[in-house]
Amino acid sequence: MNLFEIIQNTKIILATNSPRRKELLTQLGIPFEVRSKEIDESYPKSFRPEAVAVYIAEKKANSFLKSLTDELLIAADTIVSIEDEIFGKPKDTHDAKMMLRKLSGKPHEVITGVALLYMQKIYSFYEKTTVHFKELTNAEIEYYIKEYQPFDKAGAYGIQEWIGMVGVTGIEGSYNNVVGLPTARLYHEIGSFLLQSKSTF
Repeated sequence: MNLFEIIQNTKIILATNSPRRKELLTQLGIPFEVRSKEIDESYPKSFRPEAVAVYIAEKKANSFLKSLTDELLIAADTIVSIEDEIFGKPKDTHDAKMMLRKLSGKPHEVITGVALLYMQKIYSFYEKTTVHFKELTNAEIEYYIKEYQPFDKAGAYGIQEWIGMVGVTGIEGSYNNVVGLPTARLYHEIGSFLLQSKSTF
């Protein structure tokens, strides 16, 4: 059985409420169902940005540890980091404006942590993409926040929306990672994890 067949023949759960992650996994051709739980997304302040993304993804996966049997669970968390300052989802309009002003005219990193849970085992990894923003005017920032309400997005923006079309001058790494899932790497990591896990039984 090849990698594609193994993935297709495994029941997969996506632990998210994110419409963007649902869309990406659908486009990847992976059949799945959605289950989500509210968790505490706090983290140790001493953690580096990469560790934070993985830590929160693992928290999400661990919340399902006792409720799964032979399903593979995918949990993920995306953060934005600039000069080691971490941006999650903005609390309000003021917070969103602050984030976008800090990102304006500078490169920043978008880091997605992924935790795969299968047969009581968790395997985690992260993917990092550098995004370059032009100088954003106050009018552009205010228009974007008013029209798109980016309060469910790390760093207060979605690259697939208006702000990405007018503000992003370049990226280094996976575009889909910025949207919410590093699809190419995720596909191969799922296959490798399943192959390794199944070979131990």
